[in-house]
Amino acid sequence: MSDLPPSGSTAPGPSTPTDPGRPPAQADPTVPAQPGAAVRPAVPEQPGSSAPSAYPAVPAQPNPVAPAQPAWPANPAAPTQPGWPANPGGFAQPGPPPGTGGFAAPGQPGSGGPQPWDPAAPAGPPQGWSWPAGGAPLPGAAHPGYPLPGQPYGWHPGLDPQDPLVTPPHAGVGAWFSRCGGALRRGWRQLLPIMLLTQTVPAAVIAVLSLAFAPTDQPVTGPDGAPVLPDGYFEHIFAFYGVVLLAALIFGPLQSTGWAAGTWVVARQAAGEPVGVGAALRYGLRRALGLWGWTLVVSLLITVGACFCLLPGLYAACAFALFGPIYLFERQEPVGRAWRMFHQRFGMVLGRVALVGCALIAAAVLDGVLGVVNQLVFGMDPLAAPGTAAGAVAVAVVGAVLATPAYLAQLVGLVAAYAEQRAHEGPVNAARLTAELG
Repeated sequence: MSDLPPSGSTAPGPSTPTDPGRPPAQADPTVPAQPGAAVRPAVPEQPGSSAPSAYPAVPAQPNPVAPAQPAWPANPAAPTQPGWPANPGGFAQPGPPPGTGGFAAPGQPGSGGPQPWDPAAPAGPPQGWSWPAGGAPLPGAAHPGYPLPGQPYGWHPGLDPQDPLVTPPHAGVGAWFSRCGGALRRGWRQLLPIMLLTQTVPAAVIAVLSLAFAPTDQPVTGPDGAPVLPDGYFEHIFAFYGVVLLAALIFGPLQSTGWAAGTWVVARQAAGEPVGVGAALRYGLRRALGLWGWTLVVSLLITVGACFCLLPGLYAACAFALFGPIYLFERQEPVGRAWRMFHQRFGMVLGRVALVGCALIAAAVLDGVLGVVNQLVFGMDPLAAPGTAAGAVAVAVVGAVLATPAYLAQLVGLVAAYAEQRAHEGPVNAARLTAELG
């Protein structure tokens, strides 16, 4: 109980000293009198206060507009924290009432909804809650910049580690070899006739033309020890390379048809879609001219590099090796894109292209060995007689056929290398690559 007298009490108390020089307080004539309000006497001096109060006391007025708000009841769902004392007086905790959309998020203590640790809570989001604009993320959907738990940095969540064509990042050269072998096992029945028709036949024709137009007269040594060129040597050399170049230009669209058709077969089989040799060749014909044009550009760049030295030519061949898949899948800027892709992951792309190049070098060495055997067995001018001509042509055709596995390795290896580089840039799979082919 308080020792102070109630407001408005007439109980005697200690008097307040007045200032003899100050006039008594007068009512303000400009302020209208409030009904029911009485002038209160001076507030008596409070115990323990040394300073006298010179202002009249104002009685507490009830607010007729804002009714008194009842205290909110304590939240029974909020568990007490260990180490904190219980509420001794049962005072209501400040905060919004349940269900008013105050400060607590759905499912949090104080929200009035089911708690995540409540076994009776319904599965799924609370009623009235929905995904943000743009839709809910699908399970395993890509989220750039956030790798899957337990996966190395750079792994995109949208990638399937079991994709039959796309090698996941950081899976290594063994996984790339596995994709190449899988593509060959799935599609050799379709890829083999495509390569024989579009690559082996042109190679065999060019080999036979080389036998017919190769210079037969070789330089000899003169009396003074200097080499002496036979008559018409340069004319024969220019005719030989001219015929070979012209044949390559003529067969270029056919070879581009084979590369496009083979890429179509590899991608569609990896996506589980049906393929056929006829449908693949029809697709290849639609893309042949564009691919052939870019092949001429890349061949010119490699030739220019080789004119300076052998090493720049080899470097250009490796840097532009992926231009074919880039053109077929992306259809824009294949030369610049191949250059950037090669230098962004230099070691990886160079390693894959070098492995493909090893298969081509092996085929070239085999062809060279057969050429030497051809000269030793049938002479420098094998077409001079019908018997030697038949044998030399047969050896040239066999050499072209034996080079067919190298063409298959080149096709599958470059497509798998391109798919692996795309996986480093973002989520991609065989179905998406198939759709990009058109």
